[in-house]
Amino acid sequence: MLQELLTVAAAAGSAGVLYVASAARVVKQYERGVVFRLGRLAGRVREPGFTMVVPFVDRLHKVNMQIVTLPVPAQEGITRDNVTVRVDAVVYFKVVDAANALVRVEDYRFAVSQMAQTSLRSIIGKSDLDDLLSDREKLNQGLELMIDSPAVGWGVQIDRVEIKDVSLPDTMKRSMARQAEADRERRARVINADAELQASKVLAEAAREMSETPAALQLRLLQTVVAVAAEKNSTLVLPFPVELLRFLEKAQEHPVER
Repeated sequence: MLQELLTVAAAAGSAGVLYVASAARVVKQYERGVVFRLGRLAGRVREPGFTMVVPFVDRLHKVNMQIVTLPVPAQEGITRDNVTVRVDAVVYFKVVDAANALVRVEDYRFAVSQMAQTSLRSIIGKSDLDDLLSDREKLNQGLELMIDSPAVGWGVQIDRVEIKDVSLPDTMKRSMARQAEADRERRARVINADAELQASKVLAEAAREMSETPAALQLRLLQTVVAVAAEKNSTLVLPFPVELLRFLEKAQEHPVER
């Protein structure tokens, strides 16, 4: 009798261990567990840690709650100013409601990817080329709103959307390069002309000052002679002194009477 009781107890213990082993589940820190009992959503979402389910009746689905980085394939479209471009982007999103992510949509990752592609094509058609190249922050916000609106019902939250690259046709690249070169040349000419204007004003002012002081003009002449004489292999030609030329001019205007 005792041996039969021990046998029954051992069998019950083994059955209990087998039951616990088949019912025990572990949910990781970055996951949430959703239980379906005979196909129906059962109870609350299981938090991280150790949990139990009914074997052969319950099925536990683990949902990753981390931020997911989803690259959006390059989409080709025509901008509002009739330029063909290819634009790719990246979407950062996370699941905020594990039950809705499994119940409301078949594959939330695929759904977000398709919504991102269609929204990107829509943004391309509504934007000018200059906006795609220079005002990406505004376009990123528009993309985020377009994707986040339907994703809320899927238990998904769009964290951020970034346009990565805008590819232009080769002809457009050459045209933009020529335009940029012409713009740089124009700015260089304007800067040179402005410098010439400022230099001419300074030289005119210096000429007026020197005309009022002949000694300053002579001093400047001597400085120029010294600078030229310092150069090697140069021939120095000294002009007539300015004062001597003025004396001769006055002598011609007022000849001495005999």
